[in-house]
Amino acid sequence: MAIRSPYRSVRGISAVVALLAIGAVGCSDVSDAVDSAKDGAKKVARQRSVFSLSIGDCYNPNSKGEGETMLVEIVPCDEAHAGQVVGEYKIEEEKKSYPGDEAIWAVADERCPAEAGKFTPDTWALPKGVEIFYYTPTKESWATGDRAVTCTYTKESGKFTGSLDAEAKSFKAEQTAFLKGSNGVYDALWANQPESDTVDDDLAGYKKQAKAVAAALDAHLAGLKGIEGTEVGKLRAQLTKTAEHWKKAANAADADAFYIAYDPAFTGLDPNKSVAARKELGLATTVPADEAEVWAS
Repeated sequence: MAIRSPYRSVRGISAVVALLAIGAVGCSDVSDAVDSAKDGAKKVARQRSVFSLSIGDCYNPNSKGEGETMLVEIVPCDEAHAGQVVGEYKIEEEKKSYPGDEAIWAVADERCPAEAGKFTPDTWALPKGVEIFYYTPTKESWATGDRAVTCTYTKESGKFTGSLDAEAKSFKAEQTAFLKGSNGVYDALWANQPESDTVDDDLAGYKKQAKAVAAALDAHLAGLKGIEGTEVGKLRAQLTKTAEHWKKAANAADADAFYIAYDPAFTGLDPNKSVAARKELGLATTVPADEAEVWAS
């Protein structure tokens, strides 16, 4: 009932507003008023509760920015839209009490990128300005049994057309293998980034990150062995050296030894180094702005 009630209220209010608008204008403006009323009615008819969104749904938020919301406008993906649902998961929480916004958001920050990667593996091919957003339970909805988190790619400004998984559906085996391995490496890098800005303050944390990245690189290299191509071969050779640097960092005896290994290890993951191999495989070749900025600094 809590989910359906706002939906019915919105429909009723919009219908009354439309009728008043038509009655308030002169005959010469009736056509415009009717068109406006039809557009409004169409938008209202497309409203759906955020509790019932499905993976693949394209939509327009009814409000911008962060905050609580109940409804979004569902639209065909070939129409301009601001977001698309790209993943979902349920919170495994035994406690009956609400764990708090920060706790839920912390998990979503890790889970949603992973879920989104299943829907659209090549983040380089995403429309400019698209970022991860998610809908999470509120304290009130938690009390009713809500445990679902809906992950989306959304533009805060502007819109895009088409489904974000359209290209992924036609990927060849070697493209999928490359992206799976590459995404795994960067997921390991960022998911294990220590909170401390200095190695001296958390050597153990940075060594843990290095170990995770080294393992991800080994998996990526194993996948690359089955992919033919001159540029792919060059990338494989370069990443083999990079993996060795990460392993040295993971086994560093002290902060000084870690720094010596970390510099070439991190530089070896510069996404620009994979552009030629991506081009050879027919994948997107423009490094996302946020990634380019990291390695440019």
